[in-house]
Amino acid sequence: MKYNLPHMRPLFHFLPWLCAIGLLAGCSRDTSSCELDPAVARVEAPVQMEDLTRPFFQIKTPADAKRFLAAEPLFATHFLLRRQYPSDDVLAQRLTQLATNEGLQKLGRETEAAFKDTAALRRQLQQAFQHVRFYFPDFRVPPVKTFVSGLSQDVFVNDSLLVLGLDFFVGPKASYRPNVPEYIVRRYTPEHLLPTVMLAVSSKYNRKQLTNQTMLAEMVQFGKALYFAEKMLPCTPDSLLIGYTAKEIEGVQYNEGKVWGHFIEKNLLYNTTPFVIQKYVGERPDVPEIDKTAPGRIGAWVGWQIVRKYMAENAKVTLPQLMANRDAQQILNQSRYRPQKRK
Repeated sequence: MKYNLPHMRPLFHFLPWLCAIGLLAGCSRDTSSCELDPAVARVEAPVQMEDLTRPFFQIKTPADAKRFLAAEPLFATHFLLRRQYPSDDVLAQRLTQLATNEGLQKLGRETEAAFKDTAALRRQLQQAFQHVRFYFPDFRVPPVKTFVSGLSQDVFVNDSLLVLGLDFFVGPKASYRPNVPEYIVRRYTPEHLLPTVMLAVSSKYNRKQLTNQTMLAEMVQFGKALYFAEKMLPCTPDSLLIGYTAKEIEGVQYNEGKVWGHFIEKNLLYNTTPFVIQKYVGERPDVPEIDKTAPGRIGAWVGWQIVRKYMAENAKVTLPQLMANRDAQQILNQSRYRPQKRK
């Protein structure tokens, strides 16, 4: 069975699943004094984490690469896509070329420096997974492998494996950055790693209607993913969860009524045209149809506010029930979401 999350970014690689520190200004949740809930702290979610970067860079010959593949069969199958190569000889040759590439070796050293506190990363992952298991007790924490992917894939997660392509998240000082527009690449920093992972994990639980997709359905689908990430990372600012700057968060909050009014006045909620939907929930530097300062994916942000209001108005609804709910119209109706325009 395959689970899909509407892509917050085209670089997410969500396969069968399941796939922080920042400016607090402009965030709608107070994360300045945040401690782990005692009930969550009692949940067991041990993380087995292994760094494959050093073994990878020890590859000098195709024979070394084959030994690497033999030692990591799941990683080879799921992350390296072993079955797409005509033979292991071809894949081994490719791995050897990458491992001996001086540019990639340099990026590997920079990645190691950016994530040298592996104990802290393991602890952050464990706390996030404790939250997942608190809400979804049957969740099984997959083994975690960290790797330098050569900027080919940022995050992979399924039932048996979580791979973190840490070279994506080194930040602006890296010698090489993902080949994407600046408004996307700015979201590849160490602080964005855990939100990326939790958005990927949400795809296991985030149900949606498969037919008659409307703007509202897509907005709420995104909103559920962000709400899930918010619950798993309660100490993480909104700006990191959605990948906006603090200024953008402040702007959308201040103009929430104006933004919602645009969707209503233009009769957008029940539009089913993929091109139109993509303009509001897809990747863009801005949404000039609303305002030249309105950030891209603003429809996802509105969907998040709808879901938040729905959960606030319906205290008996659990997170698993929310994630299983495919009825975006019901969520909107019962949210009583009606932000007013500022005068």
